Amino acid sequence: MILDPIPGRPVSSPQEPLPEGACDSHTHIFGPFDRFPLVHPPAFPAPLAPVAAHRAYWAQSGLDRALLVQPAHYGFDHSALVDALAACPNTRGVALADGSASPSVLEALAGAGVVALRFSDFPAPGGGVRPGSVSLSHLQALAPVMRELGLHAQIWAPAETIVERLPELRAINIPVVLDHMGMPDPAKGVADAAFQQLLQAAADGTIWVKLSVCRVSQQGPDYDDAAPFHRALVAAAPDRLLWASDWPFIRMDNGGPDVGLLLDRFTAWLDGDSGLRQRILVDNPEALFGFDRAKKANKLA
Repeated sequence: MILDPIPGRPVSSPQEPLPEGACDSHTHIFGPFDRFPLVHPPAFPAPLAPVAAHRAYWAQSGLDRALLVQPAHYGFDHSALVDALAACPNTRGVALADGSASPSVLEALAGAGVVALRFSDFPAPGGGVRPGSVSLSHLQALAPVMRELGLHAQIWAPAETIVERLPELRAINIPVVLDHMGMPDPAKGVADAAFQQLLQAAADGTIWVKLSVCRVSQQGPDYDDAAPFHRALVAAAPDRLLWASDWPFIRMDNGGPDVGLLLDRFTAWLDGDSGLRQRILVDNPEALFGFDRAKKANKLA
């Protein structure tokens, strides 16, 4: 059966049931818009994806945990995110803050279930910083209070940009997570120098990487051009990987992929290694996001 919690964004169950405690490490809450109106006029349509839609998605896919990432449409208004974190105890959050944020604001967000701040170095279509996003230039100023509060950094930027900043990322002494596989260019192949440096940084523990293939691949729905990058990351640093969907797939004209199929590709690319599947879906996010091992059975719904 295929469930459609949001029109155009179907969710089927994966062929192989997920292990208990499986986590989607990248989703976005949107709405309901009468309670949580958008702050920034969206450059791309915002799907209606409130807690109820997420619960339907989690139930269909078999996920028990999720990391909710603040979308740029809401900017620094975290009302929808905080509401969702309170409603769903098996979730954690990623917030937005720039260098002007006070320690008390960040402390309140951490108390609400936020475990990270997100930084982006992808320009807006017309140039400049995307509305509602925070550039990597703010990370250095925020790092001391992030370290004190136990927050880590999540970064969405081209692989080349990340490589340039690796010395800085090593020096701040907080965990760093790369969104969307570190954004390698499939056309350059896994031998590309930037991707090879990201592999080494993952292997030596400098970075964590989210395996969200649909933002890298140009060949959906099978995403075969992302498979070599996926396999290389798994071989190099299985203890530093997280599975992520990016549901509900903003900026995808066809509504985005079926998450059940994404999970099937993930499993296929692990070549039947159930231990690796357990590690990436359950153990790694459990350790990084601070989920309680004793509460695996508490479903998101």
